[in-house]
Amino acid sequence: MRPPAMLRWPAAAAALALLFLLLIAAAAPAAAFYLPGVAPNYFQKKDPLQVKVNKLSSTKTQLPYSYYSLPFCKPDTIVDSAENLGEVLRGDRIENSPYVFEMREPKMCQIVCKATISDKQAKELKEKIEDEYRVNMILDNLPLVVPIARPDRDDVVFQGGYHVGVKGQYAGSKDEKYFIHNHLIFLVKYHKDENSDLSRIVGFEVKPFSVKHQFEEKWNDANTRLSTCDPHANKIVINSYTPQEVEAGKDIIFTYDVGFEESDIKWASRWDTYLLMTDDQIHWFSIVNSLMIVLFLSGMVAMIMLRTLYRDISRYNQLETEEEAQEETGWKLVHGDVFRPPTNSDLLCVYVGTGVQFFGMLLVTMMFAVLGFLSPSNRGGLMTAMLLIWVLMGLFAGYASSRLYKMFKGSEWKSITLKTAFLFPGIAFGIFFILNALIWGEKSSGAVPFSTMFALVLLWFGISVPLVFVGSYLGFKKPAIEAPVKTNKIPRQVPEQAWYMNPAFTILIGGILPFGAVFIELFFILTSIWLHQFYYIFGFLFLVFIILIITCAEIAIVLCYFQLCSEDYMWWWRSYLTSGSSAIYLFLYAGFYFFTKLQITKLVSGILFFGYMLLASFSFFVLTGTIGFCACLWFTRLIYSSVKID
Repeated sequence: MRPPAMLRWPAAAAALALLFLLLIAAAAPAAAFYLPGVAPNYFQKKDPLQVKVNKLSSTKTQLPYSYYSLPFCKPDTIVDSAENLGEVLRGDRIENSPYVFEMREPKMCQIVCKATISDKQAKELKEKIEDEYRVNMILDNLPLVVPIARPDRDDVVFQGGYHVGVKGQYAGSKDEKYFIHNHLIFLVKYHKDENSDLSRIVGFEVKPFSVKHQFEEKWNDANTRLSTCDPHANKIVINSYTPQEVEAGKDIIFTYDVGFEESDIKWASRWDTYLLMTDDQIHWFSIVNSLMIVLFLSGMVAMIMLRTLYRDISRYNQLETEEEAQEETGWKLVHGDVFRPPTNSDLLCVYVGTGVQFFGMLLVTMMFAVLGFLSPSNRGGLMTAMLLIWVLMGLFAGYASSRLYKMFKGSEWKSITLKTAFLFPGIAFGIFFILNALIWGEKSSGAVPFSTMFALVLLWFGISVPLVFVGSYLGFKKPAIEAPVKTNKIPRQVPEQAWYMNPAFTILIGGILPFGAVFIELFFILTSIWLHQFYYIFGFLFLVFIILIITCAEIAIVLCYFQLCSEDYMWWWRSYLTSGSSAIYLFLYAGFYFFTKLQITKLVSGILFFGYMLLASFSFFVLTGTIGFCACLWFTRLIYSSVKID
């Protein structure tokens, strides 16, 4: 006798889905990484090239600062570039600079300005050098990078931005001094059009040096001839043997060279240098590791659904007398209580609605990312997209929470709507506000300004909350979801459980496998966030996301089945917490990452890290918990609708 069709499809469907997604993951890294529809800029010879400056960033403090917070040379008028919501939240502050090049016109020893450093400025410079701050610049939407040769691998890697300065010692001295990088040698790579004199910029590199410039004549701004850097006298900067020390009351002369180099790199591939993936094998190992977990769980689910469940259902349906039915044990005995509403059912509805909102946001965002719309060249685009999609997904949050609430025989749909609209966003906004106040106290440019904070509140109250209400109204108007079996009026007593079926034990065990399926990819995500590297392998990420969904669903179903077989019908909250407990391991892993990979020493920076990771872990809990709960709801409805209940 063959098992019912609805019990046969999961394993085959999962296998087909994984095969399809493997093809996506393999193809995604090969795609061109630029925003579709954006046209390249063409430059003729001697066309002006405007270099823009961005924030000063440090992996040691995680606190960005404005470029002009340090005593660098300023243009006559500082003009802020228009920034999107994501850029502001990232702490980007893009402004014009005094560095202006002419296309394909090399220049040497160009004086930018001479600055006299005050005591306060000298202290700030030393602090930034101590904390290893980097200067970030942009030319034609390309970030500035420093090429670093690796002799062991015989190749070159690129570091984003150049360090403000370095610490060092003079020969014969043990005292540590601070030296500023005041001479920059820029290299602009361009790809020349074959049919015209037009060129496109495909690379922007720099080599920083610290040089104590000297001049013999009277200072005359940019027209002064330097004795330490003079192309007419064949004196060029090639090292930092006579470095510029940071000292209060001393002058610092800022200079630069700019060279141009024709390149075979095409404009569509110019980001490949920045996004060079050297750990392709590790990503594939991550996928294989995750697939092993999925196959293991799929085997267990297939065994339960195709053998044990089918045998149980066949036996239960063949019982002829009530006496025979009473002699049976297992999950059928709790059919009169399995759909009894749980305690704190309102809160469960809210969490499920919020989880549906998260699921929709991540699914839509990753689909856009895989298609190339959210590439790193579109700065702040990923964060902006996630915020806007989150707001729009409020419709589905309200709908899901009200549908579940009505299934639990609830009647106050407005109350559940308000909780759905305000519980998670309120907690997230509270944590964000406290962390932002700490950043503000450090006078960092990463502090979100009041106008942006107001825009976030407007998105929340003006769009998200009304959409949650609309979704709740539509969901509550629908007929209630009927349970496949009737619920007894008197609750059945749950027998004493074995130690391995203890709720705390099964919940903690249940979170290990979903976390194990994603923890390798999690390392790359944390690295991109906290070590300021680009993350762009959305094909792999999308595949890992699908594997996470399957893993959460399957582990929740397996443990739910064991629980019901033990005649424990209180599965509602436990199914949510089983897969949701993976968030505990995520937070613990974040702590491990903090102490082993990061060099953060400031208290505020540590609070920022654990504050944001707490928020990320809470979000992960809501997402994975909802996936596990929905899978168990489908599973229990499926098995109890397949047996004859007298």
